[in-house]
Amino acid sequence: MFEFRGVDFMEFDSLLSEEELMVRQTARQFVEDRFIPQITQHFRDGTFPNELTAPIAELGFFGANLEGYGCAGLSNVEYGLVMQELERGDTALRSFVSVQSSLAMYAIYSCGSDEQKERWLPKMQQGQVMGCFALTEPNFGSNPSGMLTRAVRDGHSYVLNGEKTWITNGSLADLAVVWAKLEDSDHIQGFLVETDTPGFTAVDLHNKLSMRASTTSSVGLSNVRIPAGNILPNGKGLKAALGCLTNARLGIAWGTIGAAMACYDCARQYTILRTQFDDRPIASHQLVQNELAWMITEITKAQFITLQVTRLKDKGRQHHAHVSMIKRNTPR
Repeated sequence: MFEFRGVDFMEFDSLLSEEELMVRQTARQFVEDRFIPQITQHFRDGTFPNELTAPIAELGFFGANLEGYGCAGLSNVEYGLVMQELERGDTALRSFVSVQSSLAMYAIYSCGSDEQKERWLPKMQQGQVMGCFALTEPNFGSNPSGMLTRAVRDGHSYVLNGEKTWITNGSLADLAVVWAKLEDSDHIQGFLVETDTPGFTAVDLHNKLSMRASTTSSVGLSNVRIPAGNILPNGKGLKAALGCLTNARLGIAWGTIGAAMACYDCARQYTILRTQFDDRPIASHQLVQNELAWMITEITKAQFITLQVTRLKDKGRQHHAHVSMIKRNTPR
């Protein structure tokens, strides 16, 4: 196993504060010590190391950039650096944490009532309650406005019917943020659904070609009856759901940098150690050098543009188009 030494071609670290560097190092050490030694087997088996939930919660990673409710209150830059390091270990780890934090918890934080926040967020921060975000449907992935899931008012309850798919943490979740259309209209609304409610099912998707260690599920809603108080009061319209996705995608952009850094570091070290043609390291050949130069250029671009957009978010000046740009630009 190659030791990760960091990827910093243009003194990127000089732009980070001591606190930001410390947060990154904490996440980096956790990934090195607790996750990397076991991820290969979990990737092969298509499983996730759920025993890491408690240590992750103890480190304050769940809802790390939220204020109050026991959350760490990190800056968005600090949270992004955590996502970078988690995905350097594997996308499954970053997805596990960011779906809990930037989708499920954030949906409650931004769209929920005070009572909902007080009830759920402290338990989610502690890892006692895991959440998922149920928006995507089998026939409506990039077009969520076409969703077929319906919520019908019945007295003091809502009855939900529909199907969601590719739901990260679906079968692990105790609480699902479900998006559905109201009655026979096109008005989209967010709801909180406890997963032990009769009619709620989650079946894991197996034999994936990527994100194999991530728990990914199809969720069924068959006459799921929930109290009317479980409606997210500010979760109205597709804009609310997409706002949660924009929030999560910033962390995903940081994550892709982490994955690219791991690939670059591993490839570079290999090309130094691998010899060919008169026992010369293959790193001495221009064709290999060209590929490495392209990789480090793309990573460096992503580091600086993602940092700038995240700084803007910390100042309240980020636009959703900024996130779209960095998501388009991130290494792939």
